[in-house]
Amino acid sequence: MECPSGLRGLSLLLLAGSVSAGVLRVRDPVPSGYVAAPYYPAPYGGWTDDWSESYDKAIKLVSQMTLAEKVNITAGTGPCVGNTGSVPRLGIPNLCLQDGPLGVRTTDNITAFPAGISTGATFNKDLIYQRGVAIGEEFRGKGANFYLGPSVGPLGRKPRGGRNWEGFGTDPVLQAIAGAATIKGVQEQGVIATLKHLIGYEQELYRMYNPFQQGYSSNIDDRAIHELYLWPFAEGVKAGVGSIMTSYNAVNGSAASQNSYTINGLLKDELGFQGLVMTDWLAQISGVGSALAGLDMSMPGDTIGNNIPLLGYSNWMYELTRSVLNGSVPVDRLNDMATRVVATWYQLGQDQDYPPPNFSSNTADAVGPLYPGALFSPSGVVNQYVNVQGDHKVVAKQVAQEAVTLLKNNGSFLPLSTSSPLFVFGTDAQTDPQGANSCTDKSCNRGLLGMGWGSGSANYPYLDDPISSLKRKATNVAYYATDSFPTVATPTEGDVAIVFISSDSGENSYTVEDNHGDRDASGLVAWHGGDTLVQKAAATYSNVIVVVHTVGPIIMEPWIDLPSVKAVLVAHLPGQEAGDSLTEILFGEVSPSGHLPYSIPVAETDYPDSLSLVATPLSQTQDTYSEGLYIDYRYLHKANIKPRFAFGHGLSYANFSFSEPSITRVTPLSSVPPARPAKPTSPVGSLNTTIPAASEAYYPDGFSSIWRYLYPWLSKSDADDAYAVGAAGPSTYPYPEGYSGVQRTTGPPAGGASGGNPALWDVAYSLSVTVTNTAQNGPPAKALAQAYVQFPDGIGYDTPVIQLRDFEKTQALKPGESATVKLTLTRKDLSVWDTVSQNWVVPDTQGRYRVWIGEASDQLGTVCYSDTLACETGVASPV
Repeated sequence: MECPSGLRGLSLLLLAGSVSAGVLRVRDPVPSGYVAAPYYPAPYGGWTDDWSESYDKAIKLVSQMTLAEKVNITAGTGPCVGNTGSVPRLGIPNLCLQDGPLGVRTTDNITAFPAGISTGATFNKDLIYQRGVAIGEEFRGKGANFYLGPSVGPLGRKPRGGRNWEGFGTDPVLQAIAGAATIKGVQEQGVIATLKHLIGYEQELYRMYNPFQQGYSSNIDDRAIHELYLWPFAEGVKAGVGSIMTSYNAVNGSAASQNSYTINGLLKDELGFQGLVMTDWLAQISGVGSALAGLDMSMPGDTIGNNIPLLGYSNWMYELTRSVLNGSVPVDRLNDMATRVVATWYQLGQDQDYPPPNFSSNTADAVGPLYPGALFSPSGVVNQYVNVQGDHKVVAKQVAQEAVTLLKNNGSFLPLSTSSPLFVFGTDAQTDPQGANSCTDKSCNRGLLGMGWGSGSANYPYLDDPISSLKRKATNVAYYATDSFPTVATPTEGDVAIVFISSDSGENSYTVEDNHGDRDASGLVAWHGGDTLVQKAAATYSNVIVVVHTVGPIIMEPWIDLPSVKAVLVAHLPGQEAGDSLTEILFGEVSPSGHLPYSIPVAETDYPDSLSLVATPLSQTQDTYSEGLYIDYRYLHKANIKPRFAFGHGLSYANFSFSEPSITRVTPLSSVPPARPAKPTSPVGSLNTTIPAASEAYYPDGFSSIWRYLYPWLSKSDADDAYAVGAAGPSTYPYPEGYSGVQRTTGPPAGGASGGNPALWDVAYSLSVTVTNTAQNGPPAKALAQAYVQFPDGIGYDTPVIQLRDFEKTQALKPGESATVKLTLTRKDLSVWDTVSQNWVVPDTQGRYRVWIGEASDQLGTVCYSDTLACETGVASPV
């Protein structure tokens, strides 16, 4: 989400200033059957009860705005990574949009929280919410109006995908629950959350349009869109998210930033989204086309970069003003854009005492240019160094700790004694010797890997690294800060080697060790010779512990079965609290409770070829999702391939039993949901739709513009000329095929307010199970109950063997202590997307759904039946 650097980035910059989508012709053909059907016009917002008050206020304010003022709040320039213009006479300030998903980027005195992939690995709903609260408090404290997160796209379809780590895992329900909890926590602080990236953004290579080729097209079938990739967005919309960001790529041949099917059809009509839709940075490739397709905000506004606007060219701002005056963009579309922005501002209460930005994304100095990017600018105070950390390190540490996933613990080798002689290997154990923040946006893998690289990163205020923590806690620690196995003294029987290895990825704004965001060069292999380091340590020491900091799965076969490798822990991406969060587990102060948010295969070839990175240089790459619903564990189960470690796997120092399961029918199910409520009339339609006077676009008298900055005004002659075209009669603009300016009076059958037909969230079944810590001793331990649905046999729909539908983590249970875990299944959980009726269908209302409960996707020893309402324990797992 930032202006890229390097050769690859240069082509992206060339694109933005000089090329529109219409110029780019060469591409591989979109495969038959993958269609981005035209869906027009953009549905008005403001028709749902939960947003009605905010829209009423917004309508009153927008009705007073001039043409230029409406346009001005759709983009802008300022101190943050993204900004909107203001309307001072009506009290609307510049709005600050700021990265990123794990903390406030490009500033100081903040908390560098664990990444999304770590957060997902906790499987702790309440803790995920608490992290969201803390993040929201920090963004508000810095004066950022928008939190550019959470990320639920990419879903993690491709194991090598560069930005998978920003999300919560490779399952739509895990992503949905974690995303919604994050949104709730953030927005309760008055900060607008931005759910991203809509949709099909599963690799970094060739993601963006440039003069030489179009961004790749993700070709996704209708069922896969609904049952996998759109699922987390539906839950986010239901949670009330204020904004949604589109992706860089195309979807079924149409660029996501101007894809009328995904924005107008799926998001605004079917899911009933009431907030605003923005581009990702530099993703807008047309003016009129993107407006008609439902885009509401262009970020950063120009096509070269916001903070350094080299040419000051925009597809919107003054061009959007021109397009409204000449009739190309209907006035009601601009009205809806402006109203969505203002209504979102009201919805989050930002009209009441919301602080302005007190930091700058452009400099770390206290005094800097007041107009960043201008050739000449007066200076002033731009950084006030406001400390927003509070006690957030507590929740940050808890997330990092509950994410630590114990994969292997032969002979209960862990926990260790603090008196054990420890020999630590690998640079990943220590802070980067050149400084924790020495690489811009973490665009290197030097020292401890606490987060991936790119716009999803943040600056460390400090970094509690594992080696420092080990030395604080243990009495005998030797550290070898090298990734090549050194010469060591002959070990004694009680010596323990702890080997730290890592695997990194990030955004394709940087190339790191030949990896262009995705792990295209390294593959699913530990970096810096990590496999060899482990092998040599295992050949020397009889007791080896491997600690992995990684963005996703790595292949462990070169060493996982070596007899000396007694324990393996995946610490994921822990952020600033990487030290004590890990060592407290190593020494048994806390029991591990993390679970894998993805599968770890035996070999990368265990996945289908369609999950590989794709590239066809100098044409539009076609990334076809031919695997359909079958990614990660869904595919492995279908192909009867046993992974090395299954999705949801995670060991504890305790043992848990599941007993007394029960299932209760709550809502009787029909094959299709009850009809959606009628869609009310939107108040946006009450606004004036007459092309405004040209004078509303004139530069204000005496206004002194800043060269290369973006403004909504036109010169008098340009405004008059544009108005003359619009006033002459119906527009002759070459509108897209299927375009209509008439609002639809009925919505799709699956649609409804804020997420879709509300009946989809009717609770169909509630379940409970008693979980007991059966250990005789040891620290209190948290158990995780995962619920997977197996659809009835013979239903006529191809469905995965099992699919995660809910989960719940207990509080820490002492040995012998029990807790009752409650789980729920909704109508949607038991439905499939029917492509003919375009609705969610329960395929067999009287059939036997099996609800499997256990500690991992391959450890499901409890099952409940939907037809008889009986449950069994001690049964064989279905996979």
